[in-house]
Amino acid sequence: MSVGVLDVGCFSAHLVVVERDLTRPLVSHKVRLRLDRELDSDGAISRAGVESLCSAVMAARKKAGDTPFLPFATSSVRDSANADEVMRKVLRRTGVELKVLSGKEEARYSYTAARHWFGWSAGPIVVLDVGGGTVELAAGAGAEPERTISLPLGARTLTRTGLSVQDMRAEVHDQLAEVFLGDESARAIGCSKVFEQLARLAGVRTGTYAARQLKIKDLEKWIPRLAKLSVRERAELPGISRHRARQSLAGAVVAEALMRVTGHDVVDISPWSTKEGLLLDLVERSRARRESAA
Repeated sequence: MSVGVLDVGCFSAHLVVVERDLTRPLVSHKVRLRLDRELDSDGAISRAGVESLCSAVMAARKKAGDTPFLPFATSSVRDSANADEVMRKVLRRTGVELKVLSGKEEARYSYTAARHWFGWSAGPIVVLDVGGGTVELAAGAGAEPERTISLPLGARTLTRTGLSVQDMRAEVHDQLAEVFLGDESARAIGCSKVFEQLARLAGVRTGTYAARQLKIKDLEKWIPRLAKLSVRERAELPGISRHRARQSLAGAVVAEALMRVTGHDVVDISPWSTKEGLLLDLVERSRARRESAA
C-alpha cells in the first residue's frame, strides 16, 4: 500500500507518495507558495495567501488520487495569527483537514529521519533543525529521542526582528543555553534546507547520497560576507535560492549558535527531515496493519 504526506510550508506545498522505499517516491509534486509575503502587520495570513494555499492543497489532492495522505502545516501556518480560520477555510474549500504539528513533534520526526538515514552505527546523535519560524533540537541514542526542544528562533523569525548579527547571535545563544546542555560526545546532524544551503555555500559536494558536512569555520567565514551583501547579491551565491536569500544571514547565525551551544565544530548533513520522518512512521504503520491482517 502506498502512503503520502503533504508538507505545507512557507515556500511550498510538497506532496510525496511512497510505497516502501523513500528514495524512490511514486509521486513528488511541489507547488510554490510565498506565505512570507502574505502576512499582515498582525501576523495574519492575507486573503490572497489563503487562496494560494487552497489552490496548492487542491492540486495536491488531485495529484494524490486515491492514495491517502497526511497533510500537515509547519510554523508558517501554525504560528499565524489567524491559523484556525485559515485551516477552516482550507477544509471548506478543499475537503482536506490540515494537521498542525507542534515544534516538539517536528523535532521527533526529524530525529526519526536522521536516525534512519545514518543508521545505528552513528551512535548517540543530536539533531539540529533550523526552520523559518522555529528551531528544533532532538537528542538520543535509541530509536526515539530522549530530549526534544523547539524555540521561536527560526531564520524568518529572526530576520523580521531587524537585529544585528551580534544581537541575533546573543539572542539565540542565551535562549538555547537555558534549555540545552551541550552533548559533545553525540554526533551532530543538521536536518533542514538551511544546513543544506550553507554546506553548498561552503563548497561541499552536492547530491543526495554524497557525504556532506558543515564546519563552524565555514560559518565564521561566510557570516560576515553575507552581512555585507544585499538580498539580490546573496541570491546569486551557490546554494541560496531567491526566496530564501533574505533570511539566509539569520539562518547562518542560528546554525552557528546551535553548533556552539551543543559543542560541535562539525555537523553531518541529512537530506531527510520532518517530512521523511512522517513518511517512515506511516510506512511502518502500514506494514504493521498488513502483518496484522495476514
